[in-house]
Amino acid sequence: MKPRTAGILGGTVLASIVIAVAAASGVPPFMGANVPDDKVTGTTGPTASYDGVTLRPVDGGPDYYGTFKNGLPADPGFFPIAVWFESVLDQGNIALDTAAGLNTYVELTANSDLQLVRASGMYAIPTFASPDASGFALSDEVDMWAGPGRTPWTGKYPGEGPLCTPEESKCGYTVQKERRAVSPQGAMLYANYGKGVAFWLSDEESVEFFKGIQDVVSADTYWFTDPSICAKGEGGAIIGYTRDLTPDECRLAANYGWTIERIRTLQKAGNTTPIWAFVEAGHPFKDSANATTITAPQIRAAVWSSLIHGARGVIYFNHNFGGDCISQHVLRDCGVQVRPTVTALNQQITGLAPVLNGPFLDGATTATGPVDFTTKLHEGKVYIFAGANKATGGPATFHSKCGGSTAVVLDEDRTLPIVDGTFTDTFTDGNAVHLYRIEGGGSCGL
Repeated sequence: MKPRTAGILGGTVLASIVIAVAAASGVPPFMGANVPDDKVTGTTGPTASYDGVTLRPVDGGPDYYGTFKNGLPADPGFFPIAVWFESVLDQGNIALDTAAGLNTYVELTANSDLQLVRASGMYAIPTFASPDASGFALSDEVDMWAGPGRTPWTGKYPGEGPLCTPEESKCGYTVQKERRAVSPQGAMLYANYGKGVAFWLSDEESVEFFKGIQDVVSADTYWFTDPSICAKGEGGAIIGYTRDLTPDECRLAANYGWTIERIRTLQKAGNTTPIWAFVEAGHPFKDSANATTITAPQIRAAVWSSLIHGARGVIYFNHNFGGDCISQHVLRDCGVQVRPTVTALNQQITGLAPVLNGPFLDGATTATGPVDFTTKLHEGKVYIFAGANKATGGPATFHSKCGGSTAVVLDEDRTLPIVDGTFTDTFTDGNAVHLYRIEGGGSCGL
């Protein structure tokens, strides 16, 4: 197996600008009760809006996964939490993975028992066809190893010989087309991309990888561990390739959220397929001066940044090529370092699955301070999920148009008073994440 490189951007510059503009607008709080029918604009289907607040469905729509043959559950209580390139040989493997809160395998070794996976209530998206699979994976990081082009593909992968014909040409579009041609009919097709669409290719070249190719997509940018990602020609994309990123700018959880936004910009407006987060669980590069091991708090923050930006699934890269615990099964073998935190994180995500699968309430919240955030609506209650977007953290003030009397800070055993729709909290550092449920308010009429 190869050490993974990276894929698509991450960051918060645009979000910070939007937040600042919204905060400066001075919109008074709106309690959201007894809304006259003639005040509602938009639709009651895909979107609906009222007084600048818009109800926006998740990418693909809430029932998306159920539209494929033998697909993932469309149940709002299901949220894909996957591990990359595992082997499943016996029930002991399944037991370890389910205990960690995993429910899906993306890529598996050829000797894995997919019948056991399905019988155990787990889901698999392999690179080979199987009646027990819930999807089919196309080529990984084809934007990097085959490049943007339509010349013939030899059928070989890196390390097996020439890839394209002629040998120096680019055939990545051809690879994905041919992988689609051999996929099971009606299966959900998944693909992961890398530094090509993230940093190296033009937007025009990158967009071609998103035109009717896959049904679910991810990109791997390992902001906390990649020894080269801070360089001007890679992570420097965040600031227009003008210089290298500083460590505080680069080694930042909020960049994983920018990755999600980057992928979204490459898809057709109004037709975004679900984007899954891709987060390293350990030390995915061989030891070098700049290769590091991700910490448990960094994993949690990176995942939540992705979710705040709309990720509809999570994949953990599960292989260590350096560090203290060399393993192809990080979450099984390297438990002391990360497993407890990842398990608690996965349990938290699963508990919030109906909220994460529910609609966004765009325009309902403004904020000042070093945070990225999103607002969700579930069963008449407003949720605000926020994560720091600066390494130093700092205080942040939130204003909800939907009103409220109390912000319950989920899983922290504390509450914050809301006065005139406003509350303030502290984000101690760049890995700080706080999740709020607003009590005593409305739903902004939606």
